[in-house]
Amino acid sequence: MNTSVRALPDYLTDSEIERNVTSALSEDVGGGDLTAQLVPANVVTRATVISRENAVLCGAAWFERCFMKLDDTIRITWRTQDGERLVPNQIVCEIAGPARSMLTGERTALNFLQLLSGVATKARQYADAVAGTKAQVVDTRKTLPGLRLAQKYAVLCGGGGNHRIGLYDAILVKENHILAAGSIAAAVAAAQKVAGGASHCKFIQVEVENLDELGQALDAGAKMVLLDNMSLEQMREAVAFNAGRAILEASGNVSLETVRAIAETGVDRISVGGLTKDVRALDLSMRFQG
Repeated sequence: MNTSVRALPDYLTDSEIERNVTSALSEDVGGGDLTAQLVPANVVTRATVISRENAVLCGAAWFERCFMKLDDTIRITWRTQDGERLVPNQIVCEIAGPARSMLTGERTALNFLQLLSGVATKARQYADAVAGTKAQVVDTRKTLPGLRLAQKYAVLCGGGGNHRIGLYDAILVKENHILAAGSIAAAVAAAQKVAGGASHCKFIQVEVENLDELGQALDAGAKMVLLDNMSLEQMREAVAFNAGRAILEASGNVSLETVRAIAETGVDRISVGGLTKDVRALDLSMRFQG
């Protein structure tokens, strides 16, 4: 198949891709593609997928699975691979096989490729914007329902990083948790106890809004701190105060216009919900040959 699928992260299993594709095809095809029946069953055709803009490719595994579930005789030859940059009018891949199956799978396959490439492209824009600083741009849990793992993989393809996958693999102590526990110290102690009994917990992070709260979090033993909606000056002060004791992550009101200045404060990470929440699908077209 000359696949463009690069090494997938551990959290993205084959069964997860299968689940995504099965659901999407069921939603679109239902009991059968009525329009495809206009084409004689024995017709074989070829098609190319072409990029219409500068972008980063992502979603080959989903694209391929869409067609393979419909007809495993379809053949796809990739001209590029996930994570690579595309330019306008570049051929992404070539497809050959039964016309009916290719027509049926076209929209669903392109939906995956366009959406995930859109995420990867935005992640690359942010990664390029902070290049040369020590900061890494990471995603959040603000993802499309049912497509979180796919979108987080797309962020990786674009040069970004993944924050926690969900509520089950890390602890983020936020304002309401602190209020319920009574103090930052009490909340961190409770989090440490929970994490000690959960082998799959990757980290504990504490959200703070000012230097006083940062000091409390550090005194409580926090190794990762989220600086919530701080000004650039506050972030610079936080970096100096922290002096490398904990990983500092900036969050809140981050855009392509502001991310470079945030990175230059010296923070380690910058979380951007818009990487996966506010996504414009990549402009791709699939051209069939006569």
